Amino acid sequence: MALWLAGDASGLLMASGADSDADLIERSVRGQPEAFVAVIERHEVAVHGYLARRAGRQAADDLLAEVWARAFAGRAGYRVCHADAGPWLYGIARNLLASYWQATVRAGMPELACAVTYLSDDPWDDVIDRIDSAASSRALLPALRALPPAERDVLLLVAWEQLTPAEAATVLGIPPGTARSRLHRARVALRLALAGTHAGNPGRADDHASS
Repeated sequence: MALWLAGDASGLLMASGADSDADLIERSVRGQPEAFVAVIERHEVAVHGYLARRAGRQAADDLLAEVWARAFAGRAGYRVCHADAGPWLYGIARNLLASYWQATVRAGMPELACAVTYLSDDPWDDVIDRIDSAASSRALLPALRALPPAERDVLLLVAWEQLTPAEAATVLGIPPGTARSRLHRARVALRLALAGTHAGNPGRADDHASS
């Protein structure tokens, strides 16, 4: 997918392994636009997974191309004090998802077109259809669905996307302390919900205890 950025960057990519994302972005701004290819190759699998879990694989392919186009166009504004560009790219992807879901709602329900202003949350029922529905997940999904959207956003960024709470805060545009508080509340709620599930199923609880 990185081929949309023209030029032979093979030699550059071999030399860029030790460079941070910030270094590569800065070089791409200062006359070496092909340096951005390495940033794409580092993050395209993770960002595509983030999009696919929320919009499906086909839509994710198109959205990912737009993530790179927007990131490349806006790279001059990147804050190079952040060595890892992952949270920045997730933020772009999240904004694109909001626009995607807004357009989907408007296309499917034109009567709501004037009422819809911004979709800040994933349409959760569609998202959970894309989670592995293994037995170990069956108790977790209702608990996740019951979380407040703001808490669920932080939890999924940390659990699914392997971001730190501070990085999740960057994606969501909230203070790190707020992200940590939301993550703590979400984890407590999940523990309580899962504990209640085991309490209501003594057989499972006994099996778990004996394992």
